[in-house]
Amino acid sequence: MNRKLTIVGVVGVVLAAALVVVAQQDKSKRPSPPAQATWDLGGGKVVTIDYSSPRAKGRKVYGELVPFGQVWRTGANEATTLTAPVDLNIGAATVPAGKYTVFTIPNKDKWTLIISKKTGEWGTDYPGQSNDLARVDMKVSAAPSPVENFTMSFEKGGAGANLNIDWETTRASVPVSKK
Repeated sequence: MNRKLTIVGVVGVVLAAALVVVAQQDKSKRPSPPAQATWDLGGGKVVTIDYSSPRAKGRKVYGELVPFGQVWRTGANEATTLTAPVDLNIGAATVPAGKYTVFTIPNKDKWTLIISKKTGEWGTDYPGQSNDLARVDMKVSAAPSPVENFTMSFEKGGAGANLNIDWETTRASVPVSKK
């Protein structure tokens, strides 16, 4: 009887250790590793977008893997987050300083950027329009070259920057500036 208890105890310890290892797994080794877009405003203030970057892997992305006309988590894994240390203008919307979740609705010729006040969702858990701070139209164009890794970036321009979302052969963009 003692031998059985010892074996059960050892198995339990091994399983617990395995769970700890999996929980602490290096996120950079995921198929869609974490990435970050930053826009340095100066004075120690930086706008950041934290997201996970899936790979195209030869798949048709927009219209198939990412359906047109449906809310998309805009990346993979955990929900994409926007952290603004100051009030921003994103397209026609005013976004107060704070932390938000970002979703999009891709379409062939126009995208909608959704800035949600609710945070902490797992990637696909869109909390609904009642939690939207803003919905902003994004311009769609051809990416400068094919893009294997889903990428979000800030590109300086005018009095602010453009937030670009690039993947496959598509670029969706919206102007961003300090309020």
